[in-house]
Amino acid sequence: MLPEQEQRHVYYDSDLQIEAYNLTGIVQKFPNHFHKYYVIGFVEGGKRHLWCMNEEYDTSAGDLILFNPMDCHYCAPVNGEILDYRAVNIDEAVMKKAVRELTGKEYLPKFTSHVVYQSDITAALDSLYCGIVEHAPKLSKEEAFYFLLEQVLREHCEPTDREQEAEKEDKVSLVCQYLEDHFSENIALDDLADLAQISKSHLLLLFTKHVGVSPYRYLQSYRIEKTKRLLEQGILPADAAFIAGFTDQSHFTRFF
Repeated sequence: MLPEQEQRHVYYDSDLQIEAYNLTGIVQKFPNHFHKYYVIGFVEGGKRHLWCMNEEYDTSAGDLILFNPMDCHYCAPVNGEILDYRAVNIDEAVMKKAVRELTGKEYLPKFTSHVVYQSDITAALDSLYCGIVEHAPKLSKEEAFYFLLEQVLREHCEPTDREQEAEKEDKVSLVCQYLEDHFSENIALDDLADLAQISKSHLLLLFTKHVGVSPYRYLQSYRIEKTKRLLEQGILPADAAFIAGFTDQSHFTRFF
């Protein structure tokens, strides 16, 4: 059971098709994980030490947090301070559509910074968050959303002309999709290298650089998420572990 002071609230906005959420009174560590969507957030209170894609940051109130899809990250409190945090989650399809409307070009942006210290963009993010939570008129929320994205795209995203990088990302995405589609199978590195049409060593380096974890760690994280969904449906742990591709329940327990 979570301590009484810890609270988590998630709000889905059907107009914008994005999530807003806040965490208050958080004292726990967050283990290494990733999301399949963009995250734009800011620290309202408390200090945290953040690890993201092999970089380390010390965050505090007023800092902007930016995660690309699949950016692996984890964090821990500093001196036992309590975390208060607000953020919005944006699916890739929603982001691509918004970028097209803002720039006239269709692409998925890549945040160049994970932490922007004492950023004035937090004001725009707070405006969007409040609009969603308070059920503001659609026009008001749309304005807040596009004002926020325009500033983030302009100040903290890579240029759009990244053909070579896009090709690498396509290979990584192909491997990720294969791992998700075949998560219950005994997958070999040869299978993944053949799929991406590159050597095994090149695949390992490329995948780990872009995703932040190795293919095996990615597969295990995906299996854990699958098992959690099965457990929520009332399936017994041993059965859920078997369905998700773990060799036995103890194997699943160790990773979980």
